[in-house]
Amino acid sequence: MITILGSLNMDLIIRVPHLVQPGETLHGDDFRTACGGKGANQAYAVARMGGPAALIGSVGDDDFGSAMRANLQAVGVDTQHVEVLTGTPSGVALINVDASAQNTIVVAGGANLTVNAGNVQRATALIQHSQAVITQFETTMAAVETCFTLARSVGAITVLNPAPYAEASDTILALCDYIIPNETEASKLSGIAVTNIASAQVAATALKARGVRNVLVTLGAQGVWIDADTFRGHIPSFPVKAVDTVAAGDTFIGAFVVRLCEGATVADAARFGCAAAAIAVTRMGAQPSIPDRAEVEALVGADLGDIRGQRSEVRKPTVS
Repeated sequence: MITILGSLNMDLIIRVPHLVQPGETLHGDDFRTACGGKGANQAYAVARMGGPAALIGSVGDDDFGSAMRANLQAVGVDTQHVEVLTGTPSGVALINVDASAQNTIVVAGGANLTVNAGNVQRATALIQHSQAVITQFETTMAAVETCFTLARSVGAITVLNPAPYAEASDTILALCDYIIPNETEASKLSGIAVTNIASAQVAATALKARGVRNVLVTLGAQGVWIDADTFRGHIPSFPVKAVDTVAAGDTFIGAFVVRLCEGATVADAARFGCAAAAIAVTRMGAQPSIPDRAEVEALVGADLGDIRGQRSEVRKPTVS
């Protein structure tokens, strides 16, 4: 099992000619809604890549909450630990996407902001039977620390996507087997301005000095820089025409962790993640953009199933 602790948001998306400036009113078009939230997106991506996925989180007792849970269940995500709250709205994200596929996102956390250490503790049995645990910063820090502490106690792989940026304590960073920030998050966490592969390398070194074992800095169209125990180098992206970059990072993370748990090398898992993200940016929306495994394998150019069964580079759980 791959367990994800994180948010569920209903995305309200509108295309705009350019990202809005302060005081400016724009005419947009192509308004749509789509299920999103970083936790839900990552769980959805894990399931689409063929991995067993379970999500810990909260939604409101409203139409958005019902739709988001049903969308996850449709691809096989276990939502028994997604709690439904009365009197609290589900999370919502307002997303503008411009002509070059860049976006701005404003999130009203709603029920996501109630997720705390108690939610995690109620899912202790699930975490104890997980091979990997993924989380982000769209719930509380207490929830993140509790989740990683439980995961570490059974040898599960811990993966942190530090988004949206928040100042992470060295305690939380030391609990991370893998941290996967984008350029902005890596810059803020490391104090190094990340604009290219060379600066990503410096930032990754700074993050490892804070106690993280393995760092992957995602660089959009430039791919990903990896500073890991078993590999250090650059994995290029797949060239595509992007229309919407929402959920590209979440897609990368879900695909990367699935391959990692199957025993792929860090480099091969990252290449698989880059392929999944490349397909996602050619489509609008968060979860609607996430490809299935067959599409990703076709882009990579070979069936990666023969890698399964090789000795994993990462720690395996001690609980069956």
